[in-house]
Amino acid sequence: MKTKTNRHTLSLEMEYDYKMIGICSHHSDYRLVWSVNNELGFNFGKSASEFVMVNKKGVQISKHSFYEWTDEDSLINFFLIKNKAFSKFLIPEKEEFDYFLFVCEDHLNEQADILISLKNVAGILTAVEFDPKSIKSTENLFFG
Repeated sequence: MKTKTNRHTLSLEMEYDYKMIGICSHHSDYRLVWSVNNELGFNFGKSASEFVMVNKKGVQISKHSFYEWTDEDSLINFFLIKNKAFSKFLIPEKEEFDYFLFVCEDHLNEQADILISLKNVAGILTAVEFDPKSIKSTENLFFG
């Protein structure tokens, strides 16, 4: 006699602790960062290592130019990452964007002000906020 086994499925919803802004610019990464730092009073610095994308199996997919800054007053972490590196995209669903700015731990919800300010930076053609939940490849992004 066979016994009936119950199967249970565990589904986890990904939590995103960051906001993301796509940036279009024809400037190189260091020139864009210089403009953002000068015009917005930020203090981005180039990370000692590149931002490495890995798939779900832990295999490296690509490496991207990476700048970071922590605002000591608000304790918000900012990461500016180049979207395209050696024909690989950080966010393949958004190939038209050259960079992505990630605003982490923004408990003050300042991204709206940042978005408006970014649009006024010389060298930035446009800046658009995205919901990370709506973009599948953001499941592979981890900031820590």
